[in-house]
Amino acid sequence: MTAFEDLKKIIETGTKEEKIMALESQAKTNDSKTLELIMSELDDNDIEVRGEAFSALLLNENNISKILIDGLKSQSKNVRGYLTLVLANRNDHAAITKIAELTADQSSLVRSCAVGALGYLRAREELQAIRRCLDDSSLEVKKSAIKSSIDVGDKNLLEKLETLSKENDPEIAKLVVLAKKNL
Repeated sequence: MTAFEDLKKIIETGTKEEKIMALESQAKTNDSKTLELIMSELDDNDIEVRGEAFSALLLNENNISKILIDGLKSQSKNVRGYLTLVLANRNDHAAITKIAELTADQSSLVRSCAVGALGYLRAREELQAIRRCLDDSSLEVKKSAIKSSIDVGDKNLLEKLETLSKENDPEIAKLVVLAKKNL
């Protein structure tokens, strides 16, 4: 059996501990099939397995940007969302345009992760995507958009603070104070 087949078998039938050990061992791979398998584990039922898959992708020092960006097309909202965060934490500015597209995703989890990733990357070129998320129907997306607006230094946020304050949410209230202090 090949190393990939071994990994696939563990991912499909292994215990949580076996999956975690197998994922830990893959942090240096640049094999696209293996990386796709690791990305699929961002949708695992167990948070520890998802976390190890995240770490394996984040800590990988190879140039795997294209493979990760291609993964943003996944059918899984967890894979799409968490990959935006992996790309942001890898400081992958080549992914900004594709991440910005996900701020219009049908999943609020994906939209929240995407707009948060844009803020983390200080993606001023995607201010429109961040601003659009300030009016999102999801409170979590709005919170991520406020934080991202602060992170990129978007002074236009100040105009929306009164409206956002009406959300009556303690986290938004803290973010409004932070915005007034920092913008």
